Amino acid sequence: MGGHFAMETERDLPTNEHAMDANVKAGQNPEELFDVVDAQDRVVGQAPRREVHAKQLRHRAVHVLVFDEKGAVFLQKRAMGKDSCPGTWDSSCSGHLDAGEDYDAAAVRELREEIGLECAEKPERWLRLSASENTGMEFVWIYRMQSEGPFTLNEAEISEGAWFAPDEISEGIVENPDAYAGSFRYFWPRVRDELP
Repeated sequence: MGGHFAMETERDLPTNEHAMDANVKAGQNPEELFDVVDAQDRVVGQAPRREVHAKQLRHRAVHVLVFDEKGAVFLQKRAMGKDSCPGTWDSSCSGHLDAGEDYDAAAVRELREEIGLECAEKPERWLRLSASENTGMEFVWIYRMQSEGPFTLNEAEISEGAWFAPDEISEGIVENPDAYAGSFRYFWPRVRDELP
């Protein structure tokens, strides 16, 4: 389908002594606070990102899928400095909720921070996923919206972006599953079932 948006800067994988700096630059401060939630997605406390992930505590995230008028979806390729699934294709944008933040506000923030898309209104809530090993213990709301861009990719988080037909994504996941982020691989079949 084409339509790649590659970043012009080259980045090396972070070395151990620089990994924390790279994570902070990629919006991944290990000390940032997340809400910890129970099995019903009710807030029961807060913990730093590193602890939430190390102890596999339930927490919250959003994914937003941006479609063009022809039905293609814009995917981002995660930067190599990301702490999970670096260099893989993922949703148009995604991220954790900050402590005290709601899902809708996080979706709008992630669109702005990751692909530079300002929204006058929140995108449409589409599908909900319960926290499980497949989602990294995240309760997830998947949003959808239509936009033709233009997008300004955050190079600390995204190495490139491209438009894909839904069937192209489905075929890619079958042929080369490791090219896609784990949670995206998990929920894409459910998304595809909802599309025409």
